[in-house]
Amino acid sequence: MTSGTVDGTAALSIDMPQPIRTRNRAETDSAPGDLLDMPGISALAGAANVIMQLGLPAVGYGVAESKVDSGNLFKHPIKRGRTTLSYLAVAVNGTPEDRKAYRKAVGHSHAQVRSTESSPVEYNAFDPRLQLWVAACLYKGWEDMQILYGDPSAITEEAYQQGALMGTTLQMPREMWPATRADFQEYWDGTVAQLEIDDTIRELLISIAKFEFLPKPVSMLIGDFGLFLTTGFLPPEFREKMGLEWTPRQQQLFDLHNRIVRFVVTRLPEPMRAFPFNAYLWDVRRRIRTGRKLI
Repeated sequence: MTSGTVDGTAALSIDMPQPIRTRNRAETDSAPGDLLDMPGISALAGAANVIMQLGLPAVGYGVAESKVDSGNLFKHPIKRGRTTLSYLAVAVNGTPEDRKAYRKAVGHSHAQVRSTESSPVEYNAFDPRLQLWVAACLYKGWEDMQILYGDPSAITEEAYQQGALMGTTLQMPREMWPATRADFQEYWDGTVAQLEIDDTIRELLISIAKFEFLPKPVSMLIGDFGLFLTTGFLPPEFREKMGLEWTPRQQQLFDLHNRIVRFVVTRLPEPMRAFPFNAYLWDVRRRIRTGRKLI
């Protein structure tokens, strides 16, 4: 990382595809997400997806320097996990009212996430370019989970269009979502090629991969396995940027693990297959109904 403050969104400077027509907020919020069925086991790859998101310097430092203690993974791991998984459940399966309420709650926290003069990169959690990147990681993760544990035939152009909900549920304008899946691939490849993960963020991400945000006895027990799974779920280019070794033997073990998990998951009743996303959506609606805080 160069000295001084630089634009943390520089990795997003590639040419964007031609936008689709602009939609107003009500129309965007009412868009369906019915094609984005998410196996609950997708949560298993959560740490890998976080690494992809935080690999963009502005997102990584926004999290590393955040003063919002209530959303700090290392201080409130259960609450932080609930917030993230609830967001996905609301974005994909929520009603327009659910999305509006959750956007307002998240926005209250995001308003405090801004870079300072001493920050290595400039960032602002309301920056739609950063939200586009986070949404792109979430959508890419959805595709990967369909291939591993779901239905690969569900990955269609129509499902991709619904993937925009992962960003528009916050402040990302609908027209920022790459117009086609091919455009998305160009955006993804161009952005990943420019990413640089410095030592500060790499240390944070390795700690997440090892579940060091959990009580120490737990993280010591499962940390190595967590790192193994997280490394396996990461695309190869992210493993390289993280400096993580991955051998053919590890790939064989990872493939065996996924075959076993898929065998079990595909035979579960639908409510169990959708857990915990269905439970988190229920909890969000309960909180809205009773006037409790969402995050």
